[in-house]
Amino acid sequence: MGKRVGAQRKGRGGSVYRSPGHRYKAGDNGVKYVKTRGDKDKQKARVAKLVHDSGRTAPLAELEYLDGSKTLMIAPEGLRVEQEIEIEGKASIRPGNILPLSAIPEGTPVYNIEGKPGDGGKFVRASGTSATVVSHGLKTVIQLPSGQFKPFHPDCRATIGIIAGGGRREKPFAKAGRKLKVARARGRKYPKVSGVAMNPVNHPHGGGAHQHVGGPSSVSKHAPPGKKVGRISSKKKGKKRK
Repeated sequence: MGKRVGAQRKGRGGSVYRSPGHRYKAGDNGVKYVKTRGDKDKQKARVAKLVHDSGRTAPLAELEYLDGSKTLMIAPEGLRVEQEIEIEGKASIRPGNILPLSAIPEGTPVYNIEGKPGDGGKFVRASGTSATVVSHGLKTVIQLPSGQFKPFHPDCRATIGIIAGGGRREKPFAKAGRKLKVARARGRKYPKVSGVAMNPVNHPHGGGAHQHVGGPSSVSKHAPPGKKVGRISSKKKGKKRK
């Protein structure tokens, strides 16, 4: 009996594949917008400090409100400590301020956009990314970083600006140890050995006189876990014939 393939070991879980959530600054709830009261009065908060979170690519900012409560937000480029953040109401169009999409002019870069009003932010949250407000109407159309145009409810909130940490991918890792620590901080396995480089006893793609798959790389979704490698239940293309 060969050892379990990587996909099977990852499905079973364990310390190697478990994300160290206890180290993440935002906790289980993540970085979300604060649920506002029924009124639309402008709120203000002060940037108490900038925080590094090992579980995400972008830096965080700790906001302190007038009542003493504190929350975390994804920091935009140019944010500084002691800066004042305006939330909803008649907030100005300035990096870091949080407004509903209906109050943001066309052409403004935004990030951390809510998918539904009040869900706390779902779209455009990686470092160096931003979306653009394209048009207003019954729905507010946003161009996402991928280039896709997506309609949102006008009451969905977003933050003005571009997320900080944009040069993250330009810096090379230079050595394997750094890559190992980045992968471990997110519960990923490193290094990752390809199946064709293994022996037949260790992987369905292993063995042979040279490195090759040696058979169909598509497997059924009903296959047992030990054979579920490659393209699982690949989608059928073309017109379905009777």
